[in-house]
Amino acid sequence: MRVVLQRALSASVSVDGEVVGSLPRPGLVALVGVAHDDTAADATAMAARTLRLRILDDERSASDVDAPILVISQFTLYANTRKGRRPSWNAAAPGPVGEPLVDAYVRALRDAGARVKTGRFGARMRVALVNDGPMTILLDSAD
Repeated sequence: MRVVLQRALSASVSVDGEVVGSLPRPGLVALVGVAHDDTAADATAMAARTLRLRILDDERSASDVDAPILVISQFTLYANTRKGRRPSWNAAAPGPVGEPLVDAYVRALRDAGARVKTGRFGARMRVALVNDGPMTILLDSAD
């Protein structure tokens, strides 16, 4: 599982012109990609890393300051661009595998007390984001 974390002053995600999730105040945007061999344990571990990573002001974590988190599924995090000009998505899990694991990641965040909003899995989403810093970190469960 890969999670791109971005510290954000504001962010929202829209589907068909309707805002389906947004940050009510500064927090984190988590773009989440799932691979074929990822498990629920990976989702839980990545949620814990998301909450504890000290990337907010004064080296605090999302759990330290009760920062909201906007989670958006993004299979393109597993793009393979080694050959040709067209990315391959072979490493990304198909929807029936990926969606439950993104849901498990969100559930683990919420179970830990995080305020979480989400995009809509599989939808064409428009993401608006004001990155703070900029601060962008890549987490990978393989690391």
